[in-house]
Amino acid sequence: MRSLGREPEHHWAMAEKLGDDASGYTPSMSEAQIDQVRSWHERAYREGRAEGAADQTFNYLGVSVVVPPEVMPVNPMSHLLGEAVLVEVHEGERVLDMGTGSGVNAVLAATRGADVLAVDTNPRAVDAARANAALNGVGDRLEVRHSDVFANVKGTFDLIVFDPPFRWFRPRDLLESAMTDENYEAMTRFFREARQHLSPRGRMLIFFGTSGDLDYLRRLMVDCGFSAEVLAHDELIRDGWKVEYFTFRVT
Repeated sequence: MRSLGREPEHHWAMAEKLGDDASGYTPSMSEAQIDQVRSWHERAYREGRAEGAADQTFNYLGVSVVVPPEVMPVNPMSHLLGEAVLVEVHEGERVLDMGTGSGVNAVLAATRGADVLAVDTNPRAVDAARANAALNGVGDRLEVRHSDVFANVKGTFDLIVFDPPFRWFRPRDLLESAMTDENYEAMTRFFREARQHLSPRGRMLIFFGTSGDLDYLRRLMVDCGFSAEVLAHDELIRDGWKVEYFTFRVT
């Protein structure tokens, strides 16, 4: 069920200040929750490996994207972020798509007349995003670079879009590196460095869910001085557990 509105503020008031060492991450979830997340993750990883070397093509929110192996595909909850991008982006704005994957959200932003920079550490994703920009006729508005978080990013942006990996495990290969962020090191660096890359009117769209450590994300945003509201929400039941997904507008 999808809903709109601001997240209850008491969730944020309980946040504890984070330390300075991202490698000291400790899950905020119960052991039972951690075991369930690991089970879901292993299932998704096995399914991804079993799909072999075939590209997948998705027709999604008016654009078409080709997603190669070792790059995250469009999934049934992706629309919660994609639809927010289409509403939030205005013509002439400068947009950064962090961890672009196939480039789908960068392409959506470019179709709204924005000038877009898309970055990723996965070379397969960088190639896919460039190809998908050309496929959708927005290559003149969309630049794609290899960058570890903000390492190869200069200047400020009116909007930053970030769909981070939900898992905090150590990746075993390139496919898994699209699904995991060990100890949330990249996500932690992102929030600690994001402010200097936002224009005076800058804001961010962040997608995350309870199949990751959502409490850590909330604490991280508070610790870094950001406020957030829920733009979109959906949920499902998986193996008897309720899993929730959120798109946050962060300022």
